[in-house]
Amino acid sequence: MLFEIAVAVLGLAAGPAPVSDPPTPMTTAEALALPRPAPDRRLEYGPGSLHFGELRLPPGPGPHPVAIVVHGGCWLAAYDLGYVSGLAAALAEAGVATWSIEYRRVGDEGGGWPGTFEDLARAADFLRAAAPGHGLDPERAIALGHSAGGHLALWLAARAGLPGDDPLRGAAPLPLRGVVALAGIPDLAAYAAPSGCGAAVPGLLGGEPAAVRERLQRASPAEMLPLGVRQVLVIGSLDPIVPTQQARGYAAAARRAGDEVEIREVEGAGHFELVDPKHPAFGVVRDAVLDLLGERP
Repeated sequence: MLFEIAVAVLGLAAGPAPVSDPPTPMTTAEALALPRPAPDRRLEYGPGSLHFGELRLPPGPGPHPVAIVVHGGCWLAAYDLGYVSGLAAALAEAGVATWSIEYRRVGDEGGGWPGTFEDLARAADFLRAAAPGHGLDPERAIALGHSAGGHLALWLAARAGLPGDDPLRGAAPLPLRGVVALAGIPDLAAYAAPSGCGAAVPGLLGGEPAAVRERLQRASPAEMLPLGVRQVLVIGSLDPIVPTQQARGYAAAARRAGDEVEIREVEGAGHFELVDPKHPAFGVVRDAVLDLLGERP
């Protein structure tokens, strides 16, 4: 005991330094308690109560590049766009307008299949109508989503490859310059599980993936490759909710299909640190957005 005290006081080396415990990932409750800065505008993109989005604008008249921000929450009605408000505001401060969209989710009337996907497509295409009055440049747009929203952000790019008569595609999908998926879920079949967030996949599709194969092929980015746009997959090394293999397996398949996909891993980050603008992960997210938009110095 006296020797241990002497080592501590005198700074003597008594062998290898003790290995510190890894950081504890941010919890869902902590993420939901993140600050929620108010938007500059709240715009309605459709007739339903959940057909709206929050617009945040950088300083100056624009036209500004735009990130379509899609929140996660296991595709469930229990979670809304509030927890990504800080991220959206921080990106606007970095020079990128953010269009953070709400949409019908599993548990909402009309949510799940196909309403969730219809809402995402409608909200993205609404940017063309909103652009002139709000200093936006819809020709410089990307999609950014977190967790289940990462799945939907990738899907926004993938839907352009659906047949022209598919109602989920729409007549003229908004072209995207790329997608940033934060702890995204690109492979719905691989993610489906009896418990946890994966248990919501059947609710989203209206059935178990194997039983609704035709829907899976229209809804899961892993089934819709190639997407034809650049993709950056940001993952936390300590993510307890979405295994990093989701990104790694998908990236390998996407590259084989001809897509340009990059994984940027944040050491010591969990699932929710990726949406916290005060965490070092924000620098990784911001740079990915600016890289895809060609706005990084």
